[in-house]
Amino acid sequence: MVNFSPSEEQELLRQTLSDFAREVLRPQLRTSDEQNAMPPDLPAKGWELGLVQESIPEALGGFGGTRSAVTGALMLEELAYGSAALGFHLMAPRLVTVPLLVAGTESQRAEWLPKFAGAEFVAGTAAVVEPRWDFDAAHPATRAERSNGDWILNGEKCFSPLANRAEVILVYASTPDGLAAFLVERGAKGLTVGEREQNMGLKALDTFPVKLDGVRVPAAARLGGDGANLQPLLDASRVASAAAAVGVGRAAFDYAREYAKERKAFGVAIAQKQAIAFMLSNMAIEIDSMRLLAWEAAWRLDKGLPATREAALARQYAADQVLKIADNALQVLGGHGYIRDHLVELFLRDARGFAVIDGVAIV
Repeated sequence: MVNFSPSEEQELLRQTLSDFAREVLRPQLRTSDEQNAMPPDLPAKGWELGLVQESIPEALGGFGGTRSAVTGALMLEELAYGSAALGFHLMAPRLVTVPLLVAGTESQRAEWLPKFAGAEFVAGTAAVVEPRWDFDAAHPATRAERSNGDWILNGEKCFSPLANRAEVILVYASTPDGLAAFLVERGAKGLTVGEREQNMGLKALDTFPVKLDGVRVPAAARLGGDGANLQPLLDASRVASAAAAVGVGRAAFDYAREYAKERKAFGVAIAQKQAIAFMLSNMAIEIDSMRLLAWEAAWRLDKGLPATREAALARQYAADQVLKIADNALQVLGGHGYIRDHLVELFLRDARGFAVIDGVAIV
């Protein structure tokens, strides 16, 4: 029988993050968007929640929990409800730790995971997306070629969160034997992190272009070694995007619903007008649909089942629907939706990013 009830541990985590999103992230949403920056004290507050350490084994300094894609989806939805940009920032080190847990070798885990299990926030990231119209995550244009036992990386990436201060960047590249990922340490010769990108939405998230010009890494830097299957990592990234889109959609819907209940026209709340009521009900339906698609793909990942189709459908559907939901929320507010006094214009800008930004989070 299908069971949609989270475990007791998952529900406790979800409620904790829901409170954090409402009480800490949401009050700083507008300011962080206007300033294009993460509030300086927020990474430490987020680190205390154990978002990164929760799935790192105790022997390597973490909390010893079992990594779960469903749990990751629950976490991202709640954080994105408060602020997708700030949530992505806090979860960025998981772009390194989750791949290590899923596909890393024992020596790679022993070397890197303890660095992300300490008392302070440590930045880590991945370089997935490329500035190309024909970008394909499974077949990136960034290349890795063997040279005297090492690997030489060449290519360009974009939308890499926190790349300017990441201790390590997990670079996805094509090799003669398929897709691979390489642990590239900060300061590596030939690695250049460009100027911070100025994006339309998710403005508080620091993303950067990354250029690799003959970057040499040892054979041991290849995640999982030769022949490692990285498709589950791409699937987990798509599920993360879908889950975060659910959070943004919920935020836009809740704002529009409360406005519609309070705003009166001709003596009654506009929520009682059929056109508005139908619009709100359709938004609620799509939010549930987005969530169920994300959960199905995450569940398959947790069961070790193929999830590429489900993850792709979840991501595509979420990217389409979150934009419609945010746009409808703006329409519910009418002319008020277009001004910065209300958050729906911010939700709309953030929602637009899900169609183009990929690889900034992982479950």
